[in-house]
Amino acid sequence: MKQYEVLIEPKAQKQLKKMDYIQAKSIIKWIEKNLVNCTNPYFSGKALKGNLKDYWRYRVGSYRLFTRIDNEKIIITIVKIGHRQGVYDN
Repeated sequence: MKQYEVLIEPKAQKQLKKMDYIQAKSIIKWIEKNLVNCTNPYFSGKALKGNLKDYWRYRVGSYRLFTRIDNEKIIITIVKIGHRQGVYDN
């Protein structure tokens, strides 16, 4: 079985550093529990539509993680992290 590796882009790392420490820590724990070394990254996420159709979304409380999933390289890349109210804006 394939186990996916998780990469966090610099922009997403910066977004994590800007948010409340406790919230950032809970998001990191969620990533470690649900995405790191997972065998099916599609289970807990949802494919986005429209101009965001290349991304998958994961809900972590009031926050959203936008990811790209590369099945050939077995990598989940976290592209954007933000509060649900503003994360969908470009």
